[in-house]
Amino acid sequence: MPVLRCAVRHERHAVASAQMYIVTGGAGFIGSNLVRDLLRRGHENVVVVDDLSDGHKFVNIADLAIADYVDKDDFLDRLGNRGFASGIEAILHQGACSETTEWDGRYMMKNNYSYSQVLLHHCLENRIPYIYASSAAVYGASQTFVEHPDHENPLNVYGYSKLQFDRYVRRVAATPDSQVVGLRYFNVYGPREQHKGPMASVAFHFYQQVREHGEARLFEGSGGYGDGEQLRDFVYVDDACAVNTWFLANPGVSGIFNCGSGKAQSFNDVANAVIDCNGNGKIRYIAFPEQLIGAYQSYTQADLTQLRAVGCDVAFRPVEAGVRCYLDEIAG
Repeated sequence: MPVLRCAVRHERHAVASAQMYIVTGGAGFIGSNLVRDLLRRGHENVVVVDDLSDGHKFVNIADLAIADYVDKDDFLDRLGNRGFASGIEAILHQGACSETTEWDGRYMMKNNYSYSQVLLHHCLENRIPYIYASSAAVYGASQTFVEHPDHENPLNVYGYSKLQFDRYVRRVAATPDSQVVGLRYFNVYGPREQHKGPMASVAFHFYQQVREHGEARLFEGSGGYGDGEQLRDFVYVDDACAVNTWFLANPGVSGIFNCGSGKAQSFNDVANAVIDCNGNGKIRYIAFPEQLIGAYQSYTQADLTQLRAVGCDVAFRPVEAGVRCYLDEIAG
């Protein structure tokens, strides 16, 4: 895809004159890293769409020379403006409520499902590439992580909202005229996630715990796994962004794909990587929370067969390398 170098003016109407890359959820964790990646690759006209009701997220985009910021509700109105909409090169839809402990299903479905539908239909009608964030939460307690309905069984309403949209895409955009890609993110970690609080990655929490208390606190054994030996597919955020930009560069490829390293590692691995980078610290195991019993994925590992079959050759860092990149950036 050609690099677009267009002068960015301050006038509201000028933004629409150049080809725009829209990143919804662009002030969030993956979204802000994706914005940074696009800017680094020379895509200067990047527009962030988000909801800054939680103003703490501003820090994620304060250092990024974006072309414009649009509130997520205003954005739907702006799509009705032909001058604005005609300038859209692609929509990378990262915005969602990602709190797995949120049980307000009406809110979750409106935010994650209905909003995604509106953007999908706009992109299909205007033949605009649409790359959206799905989630490994669609698999629930499955032991097989292949992009097929037989293995999809979410444990919470967040996972259901993502699965239902994947199902909708399969139904209305099975063979789209323009690119439609769903990326099932596994456990993504990295810079710009501090605003997520309890939903930030374990790498972030272990780092904070080791700095403040000299110990990383891991769950005791659960689901047949030993202390700290629950397994997840941990993905460094830069690698997840590289998958997004690979699809941007290959607009003829559509489908729903896993976005993970393909190798499960333990929570002990993450904690030890943090401790090694920090130079000191220890692990302490704490009781497994009762409220998570029956609603917790003790094992995830992305099957990358379909991702590799379409030619995506992005290399994924192991936890040891990803955590070092993460903590080096925080320290820098």
